[in-house]
Amino acid sequence: MRILLVRPKPHGETIGLKHVMICEPLELEYLVSNIPEDINERCEVEIVDMILEKRSFRSIILEKRPHMVLFTGYITHVGTIGDMAGEVKSILPPTITGVGGVHAEVVPEDYSGNQLDLVFGRNGVKAFAAALRGMLKGKGLDEIREEIRSISREELDFNLIPPDRRSVDRYRSSYYYMFHNPCALVKTSYGCPYSCRFCFCREITGGKYHSRTMEAVADELMAIPEEEVYIVDDDFLYGREKLLEFARLLKERNIDKRYLVYGRADFIAQNRDVIESLRDVGLQAVIVGIESIREKDLSDYNKKTTRIVNERAIEILREFGIELYATMIIPLDFSREDFRELTGWLRRMRVTFVNLQPLTPLPGTAIFDEYRDRILYEPSQHHVFDMAHVVLKPEKMGIRMFYFQLLMSYYRVVTRPANMIRLVKKYGIGANLRMLKGSQMVSLQYIKKIVRGY
Repeated sequence: MRILLVRPKPHGETIGLKHVMICEPLELEYLVSNIPEDINERCEVEIVDMILEKRSFRSIILEKRPHMVLFTGYITHVGTIGDMAGEVKSILPPTITGVGGVHAEVVPEDYSGNQLDLVFGRNGVKAFAAALRGMLKGKGLDEIREEIRSISREELDFNLIPPDRRSVDRYRSSYYYMFHNPCALVKTSYGCPYSCRFCFCREITGGKYHSRTMEAVADELMAIPEEEVYIVDDDFLYGREKLLEFARLLKERNIDKRYLVYGRADFIAQNRDVIESLRDVGLQAVIVGIESIREKDLSDYNKKTTRIVNERAIEILREFGIELYATMIIPLDFSREDFRELTGWLRRMRVTFVNLQPLTPLPGTAIFDEYRDRILYEPSQHHVFDMAHVVLKPEKMGIRMFYFQLLMSYYRVVTRPANMIRLVKKYGIGANLRMLKGSQMVSLQYIKKIVRGY
């Protein structure tokens, strides 16, 4: 039985980091590694990464003639996945089509009527294996669907075999994240212990949080050839003792790698010694949700941090030479003066990289119902929910001006001479030219929005 696991290319209108990062499809690698041995012997499973593929999707389907095609994606991929499933059905009508991933887990109804036979919710790894077993036994779709639904209602199973990275051997050299190149992904925990109102992370695991043992994580790291590792936990910097054990194990085993992680400002501010220990074993960069410099916004988002805490965290990272990738949420009531104040603060704090995200109420989050009636786009236009499109009407300026202020604020922070000189010294000319090309592609998308507006 031939199975294709497909990561789609983003919709052309989606604004995102695809121009400055392409990471390995970790969720598909987990599917491959966790297929039970008795099933695996009877299946040919192949990952197809359409972001990197030179061949057309149609030609791949015609060549492979799969019995099942399973897609993964985020909310922005809903329409694209529906179109691709339709293409599969037009070429090979008997082929079973399915979809999994974080959006399918939280908002599965978005995939109804999209020529998708199976929608994998929670416990997708286990449900996928059950679906393959059902197909091999000749079960009908209705019976397989019911089994998948039943598994999704079970207690979440976090006991997974580490991902099969060999399954993407032909793509591996092309996976990178900004200056981290080539870059592997590692997941050390599932879910998030915090409750920010704008965030999707807790919904994926139904509010549950589970951390793997650091021994298991160290074992996995030792098997990874890449020196650059992106730890994609929703929040890696959580739990002092766990992180100190992580640092100790890396030293004991002489694991020499460089790490990019997600972390909260309050943990960094309150645990300077832990950050120093992690720096000593390879921590290179931290993505921090600074979110806002206005206390009201931080309270509204239930962020449980303050401007002072954010500033302390930035200072600690700078003290240890750890790169900060700051993310900011720009609310609807931002004025030109607010943009000027924000960019002034970012420059004073010597922030090098910043991602300015218009407030985007994603389905499944705590704030979605609050803003549902104010969303500018039709429900079917999933590709704009990329946290870069302006999906809510600004209160103090037009949409075109809001896009203009976002773009100009970004360049005022990132392209100041001191920044550019430091980046060239640290990463070299070649890496900076690649990043410049990528940022220009994103800028072009914003310029099109400024010209066209909504």
